[in-house]
Amino acid sequence: MILVTGGTGLVGAHLLLRLLQSGKQVRAIHRTTSNLKQVEKVFGYYSKESQLLFNKINWVEADLMDIPALETAFKNVTHVYHCAALISFDPDDYELLRTVNIEGTKNIVNLCIAHQIEKLCYVSSIAAIGRTLNGQPATEKTDWTTHRANVYALTKMEAELEVWRGTQENVPAVIVNPGVIIGPGFWDTGTGLLFKNAFKARKFYPPGGTAFVAVQDVVSLMIQLMDSTVKNEKIITIAKNLSYKEILDRLTTAFNKPKPTIQLKSWQLEILWRLDYLAALLTKRGRKLSKNSVRSLRKVQLYNNNKSKELLDYSYTPLDDIIDFSCTKFLEEHP
Repeated sequence: MILVTGGTGLVGAHLLLRLLQSGKQVRAIHRTTSNLKQVEKVFGYYSKESQLLFNKINWVEADLMDIPALETAFKNVTHVYHCAALISFDPDDYELLRTVNIEGTKNIVNLCIAHQIEKLCYVSSIAAIGRTLNGQPATEKTDWTTHRANVYALTKMEAELEVWRGTQENVPAVIVNPGVIIGPGFWDTGTGLLFKNAFKARKFYPPGGTAFVAVQDVVSLMIQLMDSTVKNEKIITIAKNLSYKEILDRLTTAFNKPKPTIQLKSWQLEILWRLDYLAALLTKRGRKLSKNSVRSLRKVQLYNNNKSKELLDYSYTPLDDIIDFSCTKFLEEHP
């Protein structure tokens, strides 16, 4: 039996589909508030047997902090994919991020140790990869520092340390560090907001850039790593380094919308995060921009994916393929 956490998210939903299509027995945990229909909708993007496949999932209602419920979920499990995480760059969410990303991962690792799990795969992020100062692509060996790291990055790095602790207790593990994950179905959260913003065809774009990857590639690499003899390794999982202008150009082109033409200046971004801070203070809503997130929007950080290609002889999907597919699905749901 394979256990998947975070099965109601972008990566988790696509992972569940792939595992089920290959005939695996799958159990997935979900919270009371989770939208399981969202997962079934994603299945329908790729399979005419979506309902049949969805009905094969052994769902267990459990929170990452609910140890008794997690104990039930771990019964007869041999492999664990830990995809569950909270994504937020709002400094006010730091304690909640610590609870979900660090304490939640700690609980999963402890249960992996107790149940002598054969292998664990943890979905981290390039946020937990070090930044280079010379413009060269970062690798898995690039030194990581807390200096100017955002709250999400801080918690993902500490979560990785929990996974490494598990490897010292005889739980083989692999960590994937995806870039910005492109995929369909979750338009109101995470990277799904990229599609919404591109569809609105705004004229402005930030000056920086980062790495991007198709959700199918993330899932494929996770499964290959779990089925391989590779253990106790972290793998940067990215298809291409792009500027924010380049990714927005591709998205707007797929939507047949005008491309953004005005680059935001550094001083404008500095004003924007301060205005966002004041707006959040007055309205009690969450932060959309922070001082550290604005720094990442200004900087171009490159990442090196050679380890994933060499270790698994892997070829990444062209980003335009997943962009076109995702934009088609977006338009079908937003006529």
